[in-house]
Amino acid sequence: MRKILCFAVMSSLLITAISAKVWAHCEIPCGIYDDEARFVSITEDIKTVEKSMNQIVELSKDPKANINQLARWVQNKDEHADKINEAVTKYFLKQRIKPVSDGDKVGYRDYTNKLALLHQIMVHSMKAKQTTDLEHVKKMLNLLDEFHKLYHPVKHK
Repeated sequence: MRKILCFAVMSSLLITAISAKVWAHCEIPCGIYDDEARFVSITEDIKTVEKSMNQIVELSKDPKANINQLARWVQNKDEHADKINEAVTKYFLKQRIKPVSDGDKVGYRDYTNKLALLHQIMVHSMKAKQTTDLEHVKKMLNLLDEFHKLYHPVKHK
């Protein structure tokens, strides 16, 4: 009986370890994820940051009674701001935005504009973690839209 129990526990641990690696996404441009899905995901994260900020402001009216919910909404806001940064860095900056020679004037201008937009999204995501100022949400949405148009110019004509 002990051998069966030991085997079951070890099997469960092995399956857990393997499945954790299967769900993690690598930094190899494998083509599994599509660009539009990333834009949708980032938009959802920005909207979640916005909802979290609104909840924090509302619950802060009576912080003593709402301390637990406040803590949860702050954590939720921070997690989604981190997801935005992760998508920007691990997906777009590391995999999708390719360096362009400064000899290619048009390509280089687009490249630097994309980098600037992504950097601004990251800065506003960081600032969203520090405040409940909805202006950062608005700016992230506008910057993401601008980046989307530059990234897929054909889809936005």
